[in-house]
Amino acid sequence: MNTRTAVITGAAGGLGQATARQLLAAGFDVVAVTRDAGSAREARQVLAAQAAGRTVHALHTDLVDRAGVLALGAQLRNLVGHVDVLINNAGAAFAGYAETADGVERTHALNLLAPLHLTHVLLGAGLLAPTARIVSISSDLVTRGRVDADNPDVTGTSWRSRFPQLAVYGSAKLLGILATAALADRLPADMSAYSATPGVIRTGFNAKSGGILKAVAAVGGLFAQAPDKAARTPVLLATSRITPSPNGGFFAKGAPADPPKPARDPVLAANVYERCVRELGVSALPPRANAGLS
Repeated sequence: MNTRTAVITGAAGGLGQATARQLLAAGFDVVAVTRDAGSAREARQVLAAQAAGRTVHALHTDLVDRAGVLALGAQLRNLVGHVDVLINNAGAAFAGYAETADGVERTHALNLLAPLHLTHVLLGAGLLAPTARIVSISSDLVTRGRVDADNPDVTGTSWRSRFPQLAVYGSAKLLGILATAALADRLPADMSAYSATPGVIRTGFNAKSGGILKAVAAVGGLFAQAPDKAARTPVLLATSRITPSPNGGFFAKGAPADPPKPARDPVLAANVYERCVRELGVSALPPRANAGLS
């Protein structure tokens, strides 16, 4: 296990591809995951040209659907012996309400449930290295998110009749912070999980999202940072020689940061995690005896 392997979802361009480049430079072999075959081929060509002797693989699947997550898990089992770093970067802020084949609102399926599902699939397959680090990309828009502490909606179906794009996306990401915090308390002792917000990035994400985010892109672009700069926080979490602390924490600009108040509630985090795994049909991990002390 001398060669470290990083899996980055949403690696067709932007933040995901910038993160892949920096992890290659840090000595990792990389598996770049994109949505379709064409973008996978292009990502591999671009990254391989900068790999400096490292190995680059590219896989494609649609992580909106659970079948796509399971397909990715099967591909990884056949391709790599272990995963040292998992960067859950794939995401989208859909402009309108629609449900997946699994009956989940798409924004919640991709941004909240898919990262947790993929982590459990890799754990179940024994693919996560003993000291694996899992980094899930969050967003500054978590400040727009809402969560019902008594009845958190992890499927997003409560937005069926009214769909404010920013609030829905922010809510999915806010729930993701909570799920990640609870996951960190349940992973094997030497594994860790983090949420990382890259800030405003100069990519096509907002414009491609449509809706109000397309208008936001025109203004936000004036203040946006390049993907290579935005990638520094997830890359730091992935590569730091000393395991970053706190495990399960929320990071911004390379340092621990305070997420919105609802995301700091460990009881709510546990509730969100339990609802997510129940929705996904996977076995919940029990909390470690010393959870929350790291």
